[in-house]
Amino acid sequence: MRLFVAIDLPAGIREQLAVMSCGLPGARWVGSEHLHLTLRFIGEVDGILFQAIREALARVRGDPFAMQLDGVGYFPPRKKPRVVWVGIRENPDLGRLRNRIESSLVRIGLAPERRKFSPHITLARLNRTPASRVGRYLEDHALFRSPEFRVERFRLYSSVLGRNGATHTVEQEYLLSSRAGPGW
Repeated sequence: MRLFVAIDLPAGIREQLAVMSCGLPGARWVGSEHLHLTLRFIGEVDGILFQAIREALARVRGDPFAMQLDGVGYFPPRKKPRVVWVGIRENPDLGRLRNRIESSLVRIGLAPERRKFSPHITLARLNRTPASRVGRYLEDHALFRSPEFRVERFRLYSSVLGRNGATHTVEQEYLLSSRAGPGW
C-alpha cells in the first residue's frame, strides 16, 4: 500500500480552489476531490507495517484548531516552476499536529522525514508552462485568502496510481480531541 496522512478541506474551500484552477497552459490541475493538505507522505508499506501505522496514529492527541489558506506560490523556488500551490497561514497548532504525527511514525520505525514541512495545497503540476504565465497567475491570485475553517480530524489515505491519476481511499479517520481515539 502507498500511504499518506492528510487534512481534508471543507467543500466550500475546495470550490473556491476549483474556480482558481484554470488559466495556465500545460497545467495538470488537481481535481477538487483530491485537494488536501498532506501532513506526512509515508510511501509503500506492507500489511504488518500498515496496521502499526494505523495504531500509532490512533495515539496522536491534539485539540481541534482553526486554519486558513493564504496566498499562492510555486515549487521549486528560483527555478522553472513545476508545481503551483496555495499556502497555509502560519499556524502553530498545525505544526504541533504534524510533529506529533511524525514522532508517532518514527517511534514505530519509519525513517524521519528529511524535508522541511512546507504546508501547502497542490493546485497543479506544470509541464512546460512559461514562467511569465505562472508569474501572471500568481499576480492575479496574490490576494487569495480563504475563510478560516475548523480542523477536527485527519485521515490516513492509501493511493493507487493509474493512467488517469491517483485514486485515494480513506483507510482510517482520526478525530482531534485530547481524549479521542480513532474516528471509526
